[in-house]
This record gives sequence, structure tokens and C-alpha cells, in this order.
Amino acid sequence: MRYVYMGLIAVAVGILLVFKVQNLSAVTVSFLGAEMSMPVSFLIFGVYFLGMFTGGALVGLFKSWIRGAKQKPRA
Repeated sequence: MRYVYMGLIAVAVGILLVFKVQNLSAVTVSFLGAEMSMPVSFLIFGVYFLGMFTGGALVGLFKSWIRGAKQKPRA
């Protein structure tokens, strides 16, 4: 089973490398007057990881709100 996981990791890394090589063209991103040029692949990976982080934080926030709403009020 270990070799299956290693194979899957190798396939995923290969796909990421092909994606990176095929998306080397630069794109300019501007926000509040600041501009930054970067390859398209860096932008996509950055947005993906930022979405993972903020999505996880948002889910945690909602869970804490639901937990707080289920608690009985203190007298």
C-alpha cells in the first residue's frame, strides 16, 4: 500500500510540474495602488492556499458560533 501512495504522490507532483511549466506567462495583479507581476501558476497556487486558509478559518468561526448558540443562557 505504501508504494501506491508514493505513486499517487509522484503523479500529483508530475501534474503540478507540467502545470507550472505550461503557465509561465506573467500576469500583473494590482490592489490598492500596489502592482505585482508574477507567473500565472504562482497566482493560482497563492489564491488556492489563501482560500484553504480562509475557508478553514471561516468554518471554525461558524462552528464556534453554532456551539455558542446551543449553550443555555446563564442566569
